[in-house]
Amino acid sequence: MRVMRCHTSPMKLLLLGGTLFLVALIAMRETSGGLPIPVESWFSELTYEKGQVVGVVRGEFANPQFSSPLPPLMDPWAAPDNGTCPPGFYSAIELRPHMERPPQDPQSPGADGQAFTPTGNLSADELREKMEGMARNCFNQFASDRISLHRSLGQDTRHPACVKHKFPRCPPLPTTSVIIVFHNEAWSTLLRTVYSVLHTAPAIFLTEILLVDDASTVDHLKGRLEEYVRTLKVVRVLRQLERNGLISARLLGAREARGQVLTFLDAHCECFYGWLEPLLSRIAEEPTTVVSPTIPTIDQETLKFNKPTAAHHAFSRGNFDWSLNFGWEAVPEQEKRSRKDETHPVKTPAIAGGLFSISKDYFNHIGAYDDKMEIWGGENVEMSFRGSL
Repeated sequence: MRVMRCHTSPMKLLLLGGTLFLVALIAMRETSGGLPIPVESWFSELTYEKGQVVGVVRGEFANPQFSSPLPPLMDPWAAPDNGTCPPGFYSAIELRPHMERPPQDPQSPGADGQAFTPTGNLSADELREKMEGMARNCFNQFASDRISLHRSLGQDTRHPACVKHKFPRCPPLPTTSVIIVFHNEAWSTLLRTVYSVLHTAPAIFLTEILLVDDASTVDHLKGRLEEYVRTLKVVRVLRQLERNGLISARLLGAREARGQVLTFLDAHCECFYGWLEPLLSRIAEEPTTVVSPTIPTIDQETLKFNKPTAAHHAFSRGNFDWSLNFGWEAVPEQEKRSRKDETHPVKTPAIAGGLFSISKDYFNHIGAYDDKMEIWGGENVEMSFRGSL
């Protein structure tokens, strides 16, 4: 019994001291108006010997997140309540793209989204050029360089409900900044992506296209690129002087963005008809939505654009496994039945990381990206978690 007391007395003192400390913290919190107590102010005073280990802890602790709920997110573009919100739906004239596509030659290489087919056998120099381009980019740059930067993708083959869908003016659709990160991207694919946005995104919603260079080393992406896009007015080039990775580059674009919505695209994609309006419409309805489009594929060898069709329904969605690897799964039957029509969105556990839209305010509200993630591949799961919690 005496031995037990010798061991329990210090424990009681420790518990009592801890209780008093918590009471003091609560009292300080109450007197400070319920605001979180700044952690760095007292944590920085601690002395330590194992500086490297504690330094890592401090780095993680410098931006603490408390369990208390976040303040409500205000809708920055909500229509005023004084009746000034225009009635009806956006017209085709209002939804005209920022730039009209120039006349197309149906016989040109890859026209209307078709496969590139070389005329005759490739010479030794052409074959070498093709092999070097494949080694650099993992797609057929030889074909890409011979396809028009302005190429059309042919007829609109979306489901008729998608083609006919109209978007109400109230609440108004928000504006967007399209953010495209690149590193040593091929000239033709990067510029075709830019023109694809300009030829399809309605001018009234497209605030800008931000090309964020993650320290490219090839000459054509330096002064030549800046000189070229200067004539496009809404296109800006931002640069990281050191290669810090995809996430750092996206965060730079997000900080510089002037639009109400951030739309992230890969540097080698092409936009189909009516791709942007549904993304903005969902965010206008619910500003805390993170929304990703249907993603058709472009063949890496022939650059054929595999168009969406009326027969292709939204039967797959993103998911992830216990290793946090992204994949696709069939949409559950219950989810299919809950859709009102083919224009109705599908809820998904995870999104593909390369193409999605999110309110800029909400992006910052949930903490943006983890800036310590230097390599691509996990940002889609991270953003899916942040948007769901």
